[in-house]
Amino acid sequence: MMFVLVQVGNAGEIQQYFNDTACKVKATTDPAQKRVILNQSLQTMSKALDRVESLGLISQDDRTGINNLKTDLQEKLDELAGSNGYERVSDTQLNSFSDYVVQSMEQADRTITISVVTLLLIIIILILIL
Repeated sequence: MMFVLVQVGNAGEIQQYFNDTACKVKATTDPAQKRVILNQSLQTMSKALDRVESLGLISQDDRTGINNLKTDLQEKLDELAGSNGYERVSDTQLNSFSDYVVQSMEQADRTITISVVTLLLIIIILILIL
């Protein structure tokens, strides 16, 4: 029971990170700045995942979960930029896209399995990057 509570709490930190990003996007009126905020947020999380993965301290299951999450983040970056076959998110849809990223991370919490230790490493590295 404690394991589940800790895991949900830590996954909530990652969701909160993207929720904070969505709030920043909505508080900004300039579409170019909104795009920069989203891009930086997605890239920062990707860097944190790369660093955790490079530590070599994680299990194969965690590595699989991290790779799935990194793939999801890359797809969001591609959609934001309009690359790799994705249509670019229009300036008028950036607020909605930021909400979509938050919802996607909430769903990833249910479909991507990462251990508590790995989640803690991601959060620590994310804090250090910021």
